[in-house]
Amino acid sequence: MAPLFALVVGTALARLAGLAGISALDGWHPALRVGLAVMFVLTGVAHFAGRRRADLITMVPPRLPRPDLLVSLTGVLELVGAVALLIPATARVAAAGLALLMLAMFPANISAARRRLTLAGRPVTPLGQRTALQVVFVATAVVISFGP
Repeated sequence: MAPLFALVVGTALARLAGLAGISALDGWHPALRVGLAVMFVLTGVAHFAGRRRADLITMVPPRLPRPDLLVSLTGVLELVGAVALLIPATARVAAAGLALLMLAMFPANISAARRRLTLAGRPVTPLGQRTALQVVFVATAVVISFGP
């Protein structure tokens, strides 16, 4: 739920900043870019931070090689994508790339749910709820990619 919170709060604060007179954030499209960037900074950092990193490595489907390398690679892509979302010239391409990345990583969530993993002392998010969240995240990236 933390990624959803980051997306919603980041978007809302950016939109408020736009309404307060920061012209670069004047509108929902720039606010969504900031919200999605905040979300990806949060999730990207988790790919390198202690126990959360170990949990993400555990989520990688067992048939894939080098789960540690895959987690590092996806973490770097998330962080680079977050920065690129904040640059108007690269935001659309970054959003499209991040949407594809989320789709590519979703099988890890399916695998974790099917294997009934416990991460950080709690069961993984149930697959139905995780799928709904994924739809929201991917839809946000698509809106940014094809928006004004």
